[in-house]
Amino acid sequence: MNRIAPMGRLLAVAAAASLALTACGGGGDTAEQSASTAPSAETSTAASSAPAAKGDGTLTLGTVLPQTGSLAFLGPPEFAGVDQAVKEINEAGGVLGKPVTKVHTDSGDTTTNIASQSVDKLLTQKADAIIGAASSSVSESIIDKITGAGVVQFSPANTSDKFTTIKDNGLYFRTAPPDKLQGRVLGDLIAADGNDTVGILAMQDSYGSGLADQITKTAEGAGASIVERVDYDPKSADFSADVAKIKAANPKAIVLIGFEEGAKVVAELVKQGLTADKVKWYMVDGNMSNTNYLKMPKGTLKGVKGTIPGAEAPEEFRNKLKKLDPKLDDFTYAAESYDAANLIALAAEAAKDDSGASIAGKLAEVSKGGTKCKSFKECAELLKAGKDIDYDGVSGPVEFDDAGDPSVATIGVYQYGDDNKYASKALEYRTGKIEG
Repeated sequence: MNRIAPMGRLLAVAAAASLALTACGGGGDTAEQSASTAPSAETSTAASSAPAAKGDGTLTLGTVLPQTGSLAFLGPPEFAGVDQAVKEINEAGGVLGKPVTKVHTDSGDTTTNIASQSVDKLLTQKADAIIGAASSSVSESIIDKITGAGVVQFSPANTSDKFTTIKDNGLYFRTAPPDKLQGRVLGDLIAADGNDTVGILAMQDSYGSGLADQITKTAEGAGASIVERVDYDPKSADFSADVAKIKAANPKAIVLIGFEEGAKVVAELVKQGLTADKVKWYMVDGNMSNTNYLKMPKGTLKGVKGTIPGAEAPEEFRNKLKKLDPKLDDFTYAAESYDAANLIALAAEAAKDDSGASIAGKLAEVSKGGTKCKSFKECAELLKAGKDIDYDGVSGPVEFDDAGDPSVATIGVYQYGDDNKYASKALEYRTGKIEG
């Protein structure tokens, strides 16, 4: 399924929005939700490129992010990023002269139907844009429901390459880069570290399999051999047979691609003698956790390297988030969540309308090509002065391409210490263009 070309995106968005507002009913039970009622859709002629529907004048931001499930460790920084953005937006006067309303919900994971139920709740509460999900597979399960309702879906953490060409009515965007870049960086790193034989253990879904494909392509292009690859069932209770296949191939390096179940995979690697001091382990953003491995013996992950999309979050930004959530000690995808909220708000300001169609039609425009600005307040003032803007966020320059992907992105390379936690500052950051 292919994405729609730029002009096609605008026309499809308008059509989706005209259908949406007849389907989304009134009220909810969240204190932060707006009580106003959206007007009915306006009609448009075939010659007009204007959206067929208008928003209700209050930008309502929903989130479908992990409070439970296999990526629950990513929830706190993502929620904090959105909360900080909304706080700053409202302190700067809000959007279209009104405070932004936000409604947080849980995404769960693919073992539950929580995400779908959350989307139903947000559509009932007239969300104009929904930030989430974190999991690519969860986003796949809800994208039709969100975009079919004429609402923008904006993920701060989806990295599956599938979303570049998925059918989305022109309404899906992300600040996280497709895995083709993370896969290239990790594949290059593995080869540069002198590993000529590599085993891959990847969870069997669009995220795991897609990332494994790109790592394989890059590592083999650099002269390494993938001697064994196992795409495992993440719901499995026992990974002994999967690890045994890797052990039999005797690789110098092992790539682990997964989520929370990665802790069980690590335990099985240790049990079978494939410890990190004997074989080099490499991880990815889905299992680069500072909580999942703390109960393991000291030094279990010492020296393990992994990649996480995103530029280094400035200390000032981290301090702001810690004021919101003093327990926060992981900032993975916080910047991407913050930027997602700001970009949505700026697109609504640029469109002078808060409907999903109008927001989608302006997101690419506010991300590139104009006067550079780095905060909602600064950018909004430029828009009110009639200027074209180019929002450069905390996570990087963003600059959406025609598919709603960032065209340039940064990947950090991190390393675990003796305490089974990775250092907050990366060993290095690699920036590259998102190319096919």
